[in-house]
Amino acid sequence: MQYWLVKSEPFKYSWEKFNQDGRTFWDGVRNFQARNNLRAMQEGDLVLFYHSNEGKEIVGIAKVVKEAYQDPTTDDTNWVVVDLSPVEALKKHVTLEQIKTDEQLKDIGLVRQGRLSVMGLKAEEFDRIIELGS
Repeated sequence: MQYWLVKSEPFKYSWEKFNQDGRTFWDGVRNFQARNNLRAMQEGDLVLFYHSNEGKEIVGIAKVVKEAYQDPTTDDTNWVVVDLSPVEALKKHVTLEQIKTDEQLKDIGLVRQGRLSVMGLKAEEFDRIIELGS
C-alpha cells in the first residue's frame, strides 16, 4: 500500500463534486514528476484530497480504483490519468497551516514542493494527517 496526495482547486473540482460523481479520472496533470507519481499509483492505494488555493486544506480520503492509462483529454502520449473514488470525508479539515506547524509533518512534500499537484506520502505522514482530521 502506498499513500498519495492530490490537489484540486475547489472551484474547478471540489470534494463535494467528487462525491456526487462517485468516481473520476484524475486529469490535467502536466508536470513530469506529478505524472510519474500517477504512473506509480496502484489499485487500492489511498489518496488524500487537498483543496488548493481556496481553503488550502485536506478534506477527504480517496482510493485508486484504476491504475494509470492514457489521458483521454489529450492525444499526447506523455500524459496519463488514474481513476479515483471517494472513501470518506475527514471529520475536521486539516489546513496547510496546521501541517506546517506540526513537528511530524513540517517536511512533507506539500510544504517542500508546494506547487506539485500529485505527491507521495510516507505511511506515518498519512496516519498523522488522518489523526489530525479525526
